[in-house]
Amino acid sequence: MSPLPSGLLGDLDPTSDRAVFRQIADQLREAIDRGRFHEGDKLPSEADLVDHYGVSRMTVRNSFSILQGEGLVHAEHGKGVFVRPRPPVRRLASDRFARRHREQGKSAFIVEADAAGSHPQVDSLEVKEEKASPDVSARLGSVRRVLARRRRYLLDGRPVEFATSFLPLDIARGTQIAEPNPGPGGIYARLEELGHRLDHFEEEIRARMPSPAEVKTLRLASGVPVIHLIRTAFDGEGRAVEVCDTVMAADAYVLSYQLPAT
Repeated sequence: MSPLPSGLLGDLDPTSDRAVFRQIADQLREAIDRGRFHEGDKLPSEADLVDHYGVSRMTVRNSFSILQGEGLVHAEHGKGVFVRPRPPVRRLASDRFARRHREQGKSAFIVEADAAGSHPQVDSLEVKEEKASPDVSARLGSVRRVLARRRRYLLDGRPVEFATSFLPLDIARGTQIAEPNPGPGGIYARLEELGHRLDHFEEEIRARMPSPAEVKTLRLASGVPVIHLIRTAFDGEGRAVEVCDTVMAADAYVLSYQLPAT
């Protein structure tokens, strides 16, 4: 077994009160932060680290677990532990719903996928009428029933978000919005064709750990949080015409905003 390259990782501090496995995790994290290991690089094996630090395999595994919990690395069975790639999609809030994209027949997701150089897909699509939850009802002006559109978005075959749009039935029922494929430009283009010219959006964003169902749907690795975003779309008359509840894999996105200085 060859020793690790000089300077790649340091030595343990026997005088420190910090647990050995945490010291090892600290050194691996620093090596990643300093660019000694790049995105997709394989970290030294358990055997390499056991030999380098003179510790047990369980100690090394505990160190890897810390980094996995932080979302810095992921393990591939039988292959090793790898540095997790940085988010591939930049979600530019000030541009993603620009009218020019709808006029070009592109939804916001397709615009972002094009910018990332990725292949977009949509699956797990469900469209149905249902009773509005109290929260959705309040956001849409006390409606009782809504059209719900549920779909999962993938980039290059990887699930990155799951979204549900809720629309008032008096707007959506019997229109192309109620079809599995709403057509070029998505449901926002159809809303504008129906006379609901979009004026502005309000978004609420929070980060949290995923539910078991979300882990399964988005195929999330251990330690990866989600971004939970609720967006309400308003037309020029001030009416809320859609509520979109979206859960995104946090390791797949960078949320980018441009804010006025005044």
